[in-house]
Amino acid sequence: MNVTFPFLLALGDFSLFLLRLVVALVFGASGYYSLRDPAGRGKGFGVSPAGTIGLGAAEVLASLALVTGILIQPAALGLILVGLGAIQKKAFQWKTGIWGKGTDGWHYDLMYLAMNLVILATAGGRWVLRIG
Repeated sequence: MNVTFPFLLALGDFSLFLLRLVVALVFGASGYYSLRDPAGRGKGFGVSPAGTIGLGAAEVLASLALVTGILIQPAALGLILVGLGAIQKKAFQWKTGIWGKGTDGWHYDLMYLAMNLVILATAGGRWVLRIG
């Protein structure tokens, strides 16, 4: 038996907007810290300072796109690729399990990947800035 609450369906666009804000907050903060200290952050990730600046800029720009809804699908796709890179590094290079130790696992990366997939597949809902 499938039990649903039809009145909650009216919250779909609000829910997608809230999802976009949460994802933007996490990736935007990560990008900010990468841009603020690329050498230190890059060392922790095993990425060059130039690579860290590129990742940081991509995260910040994608976060702005998620908040505004402008170029939202390319932004979500870009963040999916960032997430896949993080999972690849943690799972295959560092040999960290999904739960890892402390924050070293890739379970959060997998969650954010799924969140970005929802944003990509729904175009983030109807709460976006309209241009033109």
